[in-house]
Amino acid sequence: MLDNVRIVLVETSHTGNMGSTARAMKTMGLTNLYLVNPLVRPDSQAISLSAGASDVIGNATIVDTLDEALTGCSLVVGTSARSRTLPWPMLEPRECGQRSVAEAAHAPVALVFGRERVGLTNEELQKCHYHVAIPANPEYSSLNLAMAVQILAYEVRVAWLEQQQAPTPAVAYEEAPYPLVDDLERFYQHLEQMLLTTGFIRQAHPGQVMNKLRRLFTRARPEAQELNILRGILTSIEKQEHAKR
Repeated sequence: MLDNVRIVLVETSHTGNMGSTARAMKTMGLTNLYLVNPLVRPDSQAISLSAGASDVIGNATIVDTLDEALTGCSLVVGTSARSRTLPWPMLEPRECGQRSVAEAAHAPVALVFGRERVGLTNEELQKCHYHVAIPANPEYSSLNLAMAVQILAYEVRVAWLEQQQAPTPAVAYEEAPYPLVDDLERFYQHLEQMLLTTGFIRQAHPGQVMNKLRRLFTRARPEAQELNILRGILTSIEKQEHAKR
């Protein structure tokens, strides 16, 4: 199950942080590391700071885009240290660990961490089902990347240990499967295309409509069958539009 939990680092700029992250992961039983467009490649410093977790660094998957790192995932949680102009569903770290373990039993889960200085962009955060903020001391909330990974990795392990000891899972898993991130992205592309075709939104002035619709469907979190129904509705509208031409 823990193999299904991905730690995703976006555009990391210091190899030492990669090594420290690998160490934080391995102490909690996580080994699946993804590096999205790293500004530097893992080197001897990364190996040194991994302190025995060099296998995590050596087996890290390096990809060009966040979409590639999220391929096949059914749950994506992005770390965010500050409020955004468009609030997103939030999780506490303990809740993040519980949800991650519950879903990792059935499909890959991604915990996404942003750049050392500026974190994740709004666009990247909108690819996540939930955001998680670590409730650090507001007077001094300076957590480095590896510290943040350590905290969430610890919560994943605590939830996993509780699940091993409990007769039933700590968080009930919905029997109906959720769609993968890939399917959701195709739905959003289809939805945007139909809104443009019908004139609901304008290419030149799209505004915040799609961002708000993403948030709406993220809150609702449709199951795979429900998403298929929505895709069917869009296809029906698309056929009617073609018939008019």
